[in-house]
Amino acid sequence: MSDKLLKLGIPAGSLQEATGELFRKAGYHIKFPSRSYYPEIDDPEIECLLIRAQEMARYVEQGVLDAGITGYDWIVENNAQVHEVCELMFSKVSRRPVRWVLCVPEDSPAKTVKDLQGKRIATEVVELTKSFLAKHAVTAQIEFSWGATEVKPPKLADAIVEVTETGSSLRANNLRIIAEVLQSTTRFVANKAAMQDEWKRSKIDNLALMLKSCLAAEGKVGLMMNVRRVDLPRVLEQLPALQKPTVSSLSDPDWVDVNTIVDESFVRVVVPKLKGAGAWGIVEYQINKIID
Repeated sequence: MSDKLLKLGIPAGSLQEATGELFRKAGYHIKFPSRSYYPEIDDPEIECLLIRAQEMARYVEQGVLDAGITGYDWIVENNAQVHEVCELMFSKVSRRPVRWVLCVPEDSPAKTVKDLQGKRIATEVVELTKSFLAKHAVTAQIEFSWGATEVKPPKLADAIVEVTETGSSLRANNLRIIAEVLQSTTRFVANKAAMQDEWKRSKIDNLALMLKSCLAAEGKVGLMMNVRRVDLPRVLEQLPALQKPTVSSLSDPDWVDVNTIVDESFVRVVVPKLKGAGAWGIVEYQINKIID
């Protein structure tokens, strides 16, 4: 084992597999042995520990971990004083932020936050809910929920504050959203003292760079093609204005090679146009990382 070691928290639970897949794309071979809270990683300078996302920020703040991956929601809930290295836009279902929302049963008379004055609200994010209600000058009985929060209204609670990505679970339980409490994305955070250590800071920054490069490449592909110089202006007109294709000379002075990166969903639209504009030998290839 290396003399220098970075203690890295990996979120257990819903984000675990998505995090593992992101690390693998970034070039780190990470495995999750059954019944072990110590994932294996092929970097002797990193020691991984599986920790619930709800607790991650607290352990990073305390220095038990040098860095970790958690949600912005849990940083706020724990009022954790950590250094935010970067935002990592991924979750268990999509690449969109998750939403903490205030919900009531479909047949509830409550229409606004004010209507919940004096009511009982169940949630896993007690501090976040208290703060939200205080901003609206509402006092309510807030109860911590250990899970299955969606099934508690109307018998066990008048309303809930629950996290959602698609809203399908809320609809399945006949719940109606009356307010959004917070939007949250995944964050890579570090202990403030660890960021003062030159070696740890470099290790953390390099890891963040590779993880972000994989997310930046998602949904992108490369296109390369041969184009006659006389056709080049027409071909370039077909490509997105914000893109700056690379144009390289070929052994034949009358031809050039054009290379660019586009959204994968755009390929089916642009390739016929490129072909019609005079492009030849069009090749689509996968992009694993984009580093700006």
